Amino acid sequence: MEKIKTGIIGCGKVAHLHALALKNLSESLFTAVWDIDRARAKAFAEQYGVKVCSNIEEMGSNAGVEAVMICVPHPLHAETANKAIQAGMHVLVEKPLAPSLEDCDAMIELAEKKGVALGTVCQRRFYPPSLRVKHAINEGKIGKPIIGTVNMLGWRDKTYYQSDPWRGSWMGEGGGVLVNQATHQLDLLQWFMGPIDELFGYWSNLNHSYIEVEDTAVAVIKFKNGGVGNIIVSNSQNPPLFGKVHVHGDNGASVGVQTDSGAMFIAGMSEITEPPVNDLWTVKGEENFLEKWKQEDTVFFSKVNPMNYFHERQIEDFLRAIIKGMKSLIDGKEGRKTVEIFTAIYRSNRDRMPVKFPLQPENKADFDGRLK
Repeated sequence: MEKIKTGIIGCGKVAHLHALALKNLSESLFTAVWDIDRARAKAFAEQYGVKVCSNIEEMGSNAGVEAVMICVPHPLHAETANKAIQAGMHVLVEKPLAPSLEDCDAMIELAEKKGVALGTVCQRRFYPPSLRVKHAINEGKIGKPIIGTVNMLGWRDKTYYQSDPWRGSWMGEGGGVLVNQATHQLDLLQWFMGPIDELFGYWSNLNHSYIEVEDTAVAVIKFKNGGVGNIIVSNSQNPPLFGKVHVHGDNGASVGVQTDSGAMFIAGMSEITEPPVNDLWTVKGEENFLEKWKQEDTVFFSKVNPMNYFHERQIEDFLRAIIKGMKSLIDGKEGRKTVEIFTAIYRSNRDRMPVKFPLQPENKADFDGRLK
């Protein structure tokens, strides 16, 4: 098996999930790390038995790193990734790809120019229930997907926002529930339903007065295939309830995945406590499969470490795509689609009108409608 020399940039909480995957995967030779905090980088490197580099460029030139995982705060994704790309390294970025379309486009353009792979982390695509939904749609089991819905009702408390200095601010995080928590469900919605034609949305901060960013957002969508959809996402429900993505077809059948339930996990702070499951399935002849799949997925969940396993599957896909010279499941252009959705909601709320797709970057001082 060909191995790729891998590294990590940013040694915070989520970086440990990447490190465990890079140590475990047969395609990876985990080699080096870098962090702006030298002491943190040194402790991280000692824990995993890798080299500490003095800067990003040194990772490629001296340590020979070929592919890096970007685990820095969201607003630093583009600057950090572009340095790694410029140094000739393949780059997998923690979600979202970047807070702005301008940054996304710069990353995608540079990666294409340098001939390296760019991807973003959306590990919930690798959940078995999510894959079942995608396969059912691809196989025509629900006909044409005509209604798609996202309902993510979670909770983040003051302790969460105080756990890192960048959380809860526009400049430090780039946004709230749309940018940080709901990106997974937004990614699944567009993956299942296809390209968006138009969106109208609102966002608000309903019960988190100690942060700048939104804790709640809603939107209505018209898809290019003629279908419609809606989005309801919130960090204002205590206790947290669930994250669900449902798709309804023109033959009357419906499929869905509950990606999250109960306490929402926080990388480095808490664990995934309940398995993702298919919570809706009315495909003709398969109506009775739901309980069987729930049992299978629950057993599977108990046999793996879900905090690590699905990150590992995505990193595996990314590295194998590099080795084979293929496109990974979630490349930079796929990652941009989620950024396009939440940007449309911010702009729609600002302008009080629908937003047509595709969106282009704006050089406005209001950060695409985030700053009122």
